[in-house]
Amino acid sequence: MVDQHPISLDDDTLYFELQADFGITKHLGGLKATRELLASCHVGEGQYVLEVGCGIGSTTCYIAKQYGCRVVGIDISTGMVAKARGRARRRGLDSRIEFRVADAQSLPFADGTFDAVIDESVTAFVGDKCRALAEYARVVKPGHYVGLNEVTWIKTPSPELVKYVALLMARADFLEAEGWEGVLTGAGLRDVTVRSYKFDARSQYIEEIRQLDLGEYARAWYRFLTQSFTSPAYRKFAREVFGAPRNIFRFMGCIGYGLYIGRK
Repeated sequence: MVDQHPISLDDDTLYFELQADFGITKHLGGLKATRELLASCHVGEGQYVLEVGCGIGSTTCYIAKQYGCRVVGIDISTGMVAKARGRARRRGLDSRIEFRVADAQSLPFADGTFDAVIDESVTAFVGDKCRALAEYARVVKPGHYVGLNEVTWIKTPSPELVKYVALLMARADFLEAEGWEGVLTGAGLRDVTVRSYKFDARSQYIEEIRQLDLGEYARAWYRFLTQSFTSPAYRKFAREVFGAPRNIFRFMGCIGYGLYIGRK
């Protein structure tokens, strides 16, 4: 059968298109980190929350269901938004969630719209981080919170490793903790708090399964493995990942994640 929606081989979009296709988006720390981020942003029942870079909608649906919030999820990928809408519909959460295709650097919302703005491993992929943070701060209400969970360099990477990560992960540009903190303060956010954590592969695997049901997780990876034999886009990505295995382990040894929270 011919794929009616072929995946682009463009390096700037391939990473996201593959994630949308096989149905998994990731952030370090998994559900545990999500809960901590939401608590730090004082998210509570009845609030109006924006998730920037919603991916397939896992966290968006979790917030709507567990916290009784109205939630808007935005993503620059139409494929991700389509997956997210399907997830919300299957879970009966349509009335509390809206998904839109939108750019983090130019949010289509009025000033002071939301009670909280969060993202999970999103701003590292944005071309202009300062502009994005200014947008997050603009659309949150005064006195309320912006919270990020972002991959963080805990060891200084080599130039070779930085180049590898940018190639593999759609020009991702990770920062050290001080850099992420500076982006928040530069956007005028105050009382900025930083919590940093080391990457642990075993814990990450467990948290990813907790965030998705086991069947969904297995189906996603089955699709990834089977498509790796039949799809040029999947084969290209697999070559880039597994063609330099030492870089994978070096990357995991240099990263952690940080929760960065600021108040408007």
